[in-house]
Amino acid sequence: MVYHKTKCQAVVLDFFYGYEGGMTKNAENLAALRIESPPATLREIALERMRRAIIGGVFEPGERLVERTLCEQLGVSRSVIREVIRHLEAEGLVEMLAKQGPIVATLNWDDARQIYEIRAALEATAVADCARVAGPDVKAALRKAMTELERTSKQNSPVGVLDATTDFYKVVFEAGGHSIAWEIVSRLNSRISRLRVMTLSTANRMSSGPSQIREIFSAIEANDPDAAASACRAHVGAAATLAKTILA
Repeated sequence: MVYHKTKCQAVVLDFFYGYEGGMTKNAENLAALRIESPPATLREIALERMRRAIIGGVFEPGERLVERTLCEQLGVSRSVIREVIRHLEAEGLVEMLAKQGPIVATLNWDDARQIYEIRAALEATAVADCARVAGPDVKAALRKAMTELERTSKQNSPVGVLDATTDFYKVVFEAGGHSIAWEIVSRLNSRISRLRVMTLSTANRMSSGPSQIREIFSAIEANDPDAAASACRAHVGAAATLAKTILA
């Protein structure tokens, strides 16, 4: 019996194997099969939405987080809410009080001071080392993050500024060979983001913050580690001074 491809079958085979003219599989088509980013679970979606709500001030410091209310607001089960709250507690965004249950963690200057000191030490070293080794690819990635940071700043979008800032520093730490330090910063990132949102709400910080990061970028672009570290310390110091006026 002779097998003949239908037109539909030929199209499908062309897509998967690079027909016509041979049985060699097309490498690009096979690569497209790979699932690089698995779909987020319901818990991951709920966690990200709660995290952003707390960072963005939808839930205020000290506010009680009632399971039943959160179930209705997010449309998920109590088991999911309990998992989310445990995770947020580990991130420092939620506190558990006896006889009261979970509340949004309050901000205080002593905690903030320590976070800014850690940031200054880790970020200044990372930007200096990044400046020493940054080549065209690293500079292009930083320029892309910088462009997005300035765009979202002009749009007065705190969430956009947070995301772009995180992208910028992720490139810096990885390029500078500070993957472990980035893990430390990432674990603090939720609390860092809360402080960033708080300082961004003050006069001119939405423009002054990105302009200070622009100075860091310019120093990295010039492969000047000393200037990069100095600009970074100035940037973190300015943010700490603002936070102190609010929290102290």
